[in-house]
Amino acid sequence: MPIGPRTPQRRTPDTGQAISVTALRLRLAARFSPQAKLAYAIALQEDNEPVKAAGVLNELARIDIPEAQFRLGRAYLDGIGVPMSLEEGARWMRRAAENGWVEAQLVYATICVLGLPEHGDEAPTLQLSRDPDRPRHRADYDQALQWARRAADSGSPDAQALCGYILTSGPEAMRDTTQARAWYQKGAEGGSAQGHLGYGLALLRDSGDDETARAAAAAELRKAADAGLGSALHLMGELCERGIGVAKDIAASTEYYRRAAEQNVVAAQARFGYACLEGRGIERDPDRAQSWLRRAALGGDVEAAALLGDIHARGGDLPPNYVEAAMWYVRAAEAGHAAAARALGLLFLTGAGVHRDPDEAAKWFRKASERGSTAAETDLGNLVLAGGGTAADGATISSRYEQAARGGDPLGAFNYGVCLAQGVGVTRNEEAAAEWMRRAADGVVNAQYWYGRMLLEGRGVPANLTEGRRWITQAADAGMIDAQVALAQLLVLGRGGPKDHPRAAALYRDAAERGNVQAMFSAGAMYGGGHEVPEDRPAAQHWFLQAAERGNALAQLMAGRYLARGLAGTTDIEQARRWLERARAQGVAEAQ
Repeated sequence: MPIGPRTPQRRTPDTGQAISVTALRLRLAARFSPQAKLAYAIALQEDNEPVKAAGVLNELARIDIPEAQFRLGRAYLDGIGVPMSLEEGARWMRRAAENGWVEAQLVYATICVLGLPEHGDEAPTLQLSRDPDRPRHRADYDQALQWARRAADSGSPDAQALCGYILTSGPEAMRDTTQARAWYQKGAEGGSAQGHLGYGLALLRDSGDDETARAAAAAELRKAADAGLGSALHLMGELCERGIGVAKDIAASTEYYRRAAEQNVVAAQARFGYACLEGRGIERDPDRAQSWLRRAALGGDVEAAALLGDIHARGGDLPPNYVEAAMWYVRAAEAGHAAAARALGLLFLTGAGVHRDPDEAAKWFRKASERGSTAAETDLGNLVLAGGGTAADGATISSRYEQAARGGDPLGAFNYGVCLAQGVGVTRNEEAAAEWMRRAADGVVNAQYWYGRMLLEGRGVPANLTEGRRWITQAADAGMIDAQVALAQLLVLGRGGPKDHPRAAALYRDAAERGNVQAMFSAGAMYGGGHEVPEDRPAAQHWFLQAAERGNALAQLMAGRYLARGLAGTTDIEQARRWLERARAQGVAEAQ
């Protein structure tokens, strides 16, 4: 209980303890009257003597003084002057309520909503730890409504609001939205902040597209927000953000979110963090954003956890922190966030921030797919087609692809063809694979490449170099790197058509510039001489070094030879030795 202005004090001769003159007088009067004794207990509370006050209140409570019972119950609920105990607090509140103390009726009704001890008055003190052996508590909405109505009928606005809450949120059989709205309205008219909140929500629920009704609802919610209710502050933030019942005002919305966030409303912490991140109605502040998003995520907001994962994964002013990203993605993914589960799968697939583990990647892709992520389903399919995942994944994926293929989807036809060609989830069948590839080739570039390769190699279809080259050319012209490299090789050898070394060199160079390591080596070979293109040894050395740095053993051999012999005009024996040693370590016998 708040401590008011202190009265003049004197020291008692027996203990030397400071005590107010008022309390001293009341202590003397308490010998003659229970009411004076109660006034003495209240004075002790105001003088910050909670233990002594509780002792006096206990004496009075046992002789059925209602206010003493209420104050003693409050002391047990708050742990002031006595050990905190829901059980003892509830017991004394009920005694006071039965004796007609209105505020006790309200508090006891609230306890019934939050949960009563299952073991009666003598149950152990409430424990805050998650001990499975501690006493459980159960809500009793019938008792709650009974006591809330008694207090409401006595004119308590907060009890009227509580009646509205019980009739709105209690068991289905008890709910009565019409009666609840009437109780909320009474509470609001009496000045209850909870009444304004409940009545505003009821008006908003029934408003439809009526702007006048929405404005009335917003007015009630604003009163609740002005009284400092966290949930009302958050709701006002949403209304201002969306322009419902009030003019759209992002700055006002963000301020409401801030105030609600400071009252530990988790959803508001997430929204305020996002506002700080994006500069919505406030100056952009990434550090402040992360602080609030972290609080929201630790409070259970899944979107905040996923957003933190994204922030750390993509980096910004600082390099990406994949370890931190993985931690937040795990929290969000385990709570059912599909996008976070997919992102976590990608981290495990690449080994960014976590150990590389295709099986773990498949697990998270699977979870994300089950939660509706089509991108994760594609990721899982690609992983399975590359040899990852479980046998069950293979069977599931091939079944989905077959269904899509038979439904006329070209991409499904291609993927099902890959399953048949590689025996993923189905018995290997190259003839059937070639058939589905041909169906997909009219619209899917990858299918053009695959079908061209099957024709060149005679896999599932009779070999036909001319047709194979034609399909490979079509895929290469569409920009597929693997097809460009394959076509360049056909042009160098003259398979399926005439030789064309200049075009082959151009294709190799384009694929090399886009990061294909095999094309880097081949471009070096083309420019190194012996082909129907102008010799350009500096260009050859450049591409050999590019491929060598990416682990191509033959390129390491050629880079070593060029630098050892100065073939491009520069000799570097030390660097040449390093490249030759790397090539030899990879089993290239010529690297001597």
